[in-house]
Amino acid sequence: MLLSFLRTMFLYLVLIAAVRLMGKRQIGQMEPAEFVVTMLIANLAAIPMQDGGISLFSGLSPILTVLGMQLVLAVASLRWISFRRLLCGKPVILIAEGKIQQDNLRRTRLTLDELSEHLRQQGALDMSTVQYAILETNGQVSVFRYPEEEPAPAKAAGVAVPAQSLPVTVVSDGRILEDNLTRADRNRAWLGKELQRQGCPLRRTLLLTVDGQGKVYFVKKEGKP
Repeated sequence: MLLSFLRTMFLYLVLIAAVRLMGKRQIGQMEPAEFVVTMLIANLAAIPMQDGGISLFSGLSPILTVLGMQLVLAVASLRWISFRRLLCGKPVILIAEGKIQQDNLRRTRLTLDELSEHLRQQGALDMSTVQYAILETNGQVSVFRYPEEEPAPAKAAGVAVPAQSLPVTVVSDGRILEDNLTRADRNRAWLGKELQRQGCPLRRTLLLTVDGQGKVYFVKKEGKP
């Protein structure tokens, strides 16, 4: 029982390392080859986890082989464009200059309902406002509206906006993040005064952030004190 537990934990750590080596992508953002490799590695790892008669080395060998092939293919796709297109495919234009490319829809087996769904997910409710829509190799659809349909940026509208800065979390779930407190150029005395101003003790603070302009975002824990 203990041996089975240790084998499972070890293979779990190996799977995490393998996914990290493949890069930080969500399932919906994976190329077809990456998705296949991920599913294959998971299935290969399940066999030695369930069957104690298989040696750990025998269970690791196919996993490492598949991972090694994936890394080799990734390097090859970086060096040769033709190989990358063969492995990952090419983006497909679904809408060009406001016109639906019906042949490309049929080629990608994408229905009009699915196209409309992708456009809605990008905030384009009216298809007539879309100039280009491109099906990327990871299955996502990039949407570009006509320039006159896009909201005007502050610069074009002549509106002055304050500079942005990244908020820094100084309290998370009742705990002070000392490194972030220093990065935000604040100290515990400032934090104590801010919590007093919010009328909430540290242990009841869920989140407290501060940005470069001194703007504080505060969230109190829900439930009984």
